[in-house]
Amino acid sequence: MSNKAEWQLHDPYVYGMLAKQVGTTIGVQTTRGALRGILKAVQPDHLVVEMGGTPFYVRSQQIIWVHPAKVHQAKAHQVKQKN
Repeated sequence: MSNKAEWQLHDPYVYGMLAKQVGTTIGVQTTRGALRGILKAVQPDHLVVEMGGTPFYVRSQQIIWVHPAKVHQAKAHQVKQKN
């Protein structure tokens, strides 16, 4: 028996798309419900979405769909003023 762990990337295109979205606000529909927050990390088997300062770890196989979430105009205006 080998101790070598083998990772299999089930959805490489979804993984690639999500890896480019780290740091943005996304919406994720899972088999258990929906999340909306900042995408903090993407790994081969899960992603981390932060909501209200709390990280949520979502298994990749539980994701139904993902979409970039629109930032409310007031919040977008505040971000522009800071830059």
